[in-house]
Amino acid sequence: MKGVILAGGSGTRLKPFTKIINKHLLPVGPFPMIYWSIIKLKEAGIEDILILTNREHLSSFMALFDDGKELEVNLSYKIQDGANGIADGLSYAKSFVKDGKFITLLGDNIFEDSLVPYIENYKMQSSGARVLLKKVSNPSRYGIAILDEGTSTIQSIIEKPKITNSQYCVTGVYMYDSQVFELISSIKPSDRGELEITDVNNLYIKENQLYYDILQGWWIDAGTHESLFKANTLVNERIETSKNSQKGGVE
Repeated sequence: MKGVILAGGSGTRLKPFTKIINKHLLPVGPFPMIYWSIIKLKEAGIEDILILTNREHLSSFMALFDDGKELEVNLSYKIQDGANGIADGLSYAKSFVKDGKFITLLGDNIFEDSLVPYIENYKMQSSGARVLLKKVSNPSRYGIAILDEGTSTIQSIIEKPKITNSQYCVTGVYMYDSQVFELISSIKPSDRGELEITDVNNLYIKENQLYYDILQGWWIDAGTHESLFKANTLVNERIETSKNSQKGGVE
């Protein structure tokens, strides 16, 4: 499998920093935010990775990571022209992915879990898509999945519902087969002028082909000042815990 990291967008919720820097290059712990997506993919055995970003910040990503050799991965880059939605960004990965299955991460999603078991579950699917969910206390902020637990499929996705019986949001971790590019080409821009990934997922739902797993550890969409601070706190705590554990093992 190959990996795709979406790192475009305007980052309006993180201004004024994003007036001069792509939000995915802001620090989370001792590294840029997007570093964690690269490492999660690498740890899952995915070494061929495409980073999609905007034209003005491409040189910054290349200056930091070049071809990925230092991180022991193979990095490629493509430019997404304009902030036209997640599905639009994903469409640029067609020539990179070709006919295989792949995993897409939103570069501002920071999470604790290893991707290994979830990718293995997806490999067992003959076709369709798989997304990772997380139970949240404030579902009105997210796209919420209504589940069929018997078949491990998603019945519907409701965007920012005021009232819902489900607390499981769709995180920025998506696994797709090559059919996704046909589905993207069939949808139209939403009222906000974007190609919505929810519309793509709903097309998979119509075919009973959208499966899910639930993240067990913490997960953060680090796209606001508050959540970015929280992500830094959790990542630094984890690093410190790991250091103390290693010291304890040596002693």
